[in-house]
Order: sequence, then C-alpha cells, then structure tokens
Amino acid sequence: MTKHRIYTTSVASVYPLYVAKAEKKGRTKDEVDEIVRWLTGFSQAGLEAQLAARSDFETFFAQAPRLNPARAEIKGVVCGVRVEEVEEPLMREIRYLDKLIDELAKGKAMEKILRG
Repeated sequence: MTKHRIYTTSVASVYPLYVAKAEKKGRTKDEVDEIVRWLTGFSQAGLEAQLAARSDFETFFAQAPRLNPARAEIKGVVCGVRVEEVEEPLMREIRYLDKLIDELAKGKAMEKILRG
C-alpha cells in the first residue's frame, strides 16, 4: 500500500497555510503555535526545529514528545471526514491538527479548542 501524499509532505510547507487561515480570521501565529504545542508536546524551540528541518508529517508526529491524551475529545468534520472515525492513526493525528486550526479560524475560544 502506498503512503498518502500528506505523510511525506513537510509540515513547514503547510504551516504557513495554517497561520494564514488563522490570521485571515483575526487570530495569531502564536495561537497556532500554542495549538501545535498542546497537541504534540513540542516546546516552541522543538516546533521551530521541526519546521527548520522540514520534517514531514510522519516524522513530525513520530518525534512528538507527548501527544496530548485529551486529543481524543476532538470531534467533528474536517474536509468532509469525521475525525473520530479516521482509522489510520497518522491520518487521525493530521486531521486532529486540521480540526483544531479550523476551530481557531472559526473564532472558538482557546480554552475550548485546547479542551480545557
């Protein structure tokens, strides 16, 4: 079975799109970073190192220090797919991130996005 193209896509190539989507709706790069750190357990320096290294999504999630256990509470539809029904573990992690960025762009409070 061939890998999905997103797995080998660098996070650094998609990250500016996440930031642009957030900023277009009046949110900030700092909020995007906070979401990524919450989901993955990366420090800010660790996140920046992953971006600088142009890590692909597979490597990025494999090297994540601590995937947040509360991410299982992320529910809903992103790109027409229910995140909680995605069976492939790596694709689910990517969809979690997409969903959190969507919630940010839709104006949801950070406390709710971070399942606080």
